[in-house]
Amino acid sequence: MKASDPPRWLLIGNSRWHWAWPDPGSGGVRVEHHPLGAHQPEAGALLAWAAAGAVPEGVLPLALRLGPAAVPLQDQPPWLGIDRALAGWLAWRLAGGPVLVADAGTVLSLTWVDGAGVFRGGRLMAGVALQLRAMAAGTLALPALADPREAAGPDPDLPWPRGTEAAMRIGVVQGVAAAVLEAWQDLRRREGPCALMLTGGDGPALMERLSHACTPGDVAALEPDLALRALAELRPCPQARPRSVRI
Repeated sequence: MKASDPPRWLLIGNSRWHWAWPDPGSGGVRVEHHPLGAHQPEAGALLAWAAAGAVPEGVLPLALRLGPAAVPLQDQPPWLGIDRALAGWLAWRLAGGPVLVADAGTVLSLTWVDGAGVFRGGRLMAGVALQLRAMAAGTLALPALADPREAAGPDPDLPWPRGTEAAMRIGVVQGVAAAVLEAWQDLRRREGPCALMLTGGDGPALMERLSHACTPGDVAALEPDLALRALAELRPCPQARPRSVRI
């Protein structure tokens, strides 16, 4: 990244660096995702950064790091990851009430925020790509998928594919979607109305499989890059504060 580049925000994930910069045309932000360590920033171009994954030593200015204490999500436990805090806070603002955030990245994190903006708990499980890698590593016959987010083999979206790679992919995606649905249903049984917001790289695939489970009155939405957008909202560009972080 050159010093002349526009100011940016950075969220370090477990498998990618996620960048955002102001989009004057929409009043929001634009987002890009790159392999770990790509597009190293010049100090003058970075507005703020946060990290859920490993931080390279001596590369990023510590003064610009946003920690959990800067996220106005109430009653955060000290172990809560910054990505979950950011996504939970912004999802609560967008929902205007109780919300379950399903962040489907390397790990599927389920975060429950109540109507008062209080963190109430969550669940964690291996995400789609991580499960597929574990299947390949733990068996002799199952293949390693080069890009598990891509459909592999013929007719990968059939409910009962004949090909091994397609069977692996749909089995894992359906299992992750079922975990999200069960958690959402459990909250609604216990607490009443609760919105569902999906984010993360596997969010679109999960949304396709969860849309059929929605009934009239349910609020389920795909909200890309919630954590990164929350970072931009909390540390706005001084020259042009975004009117909205929706993209």
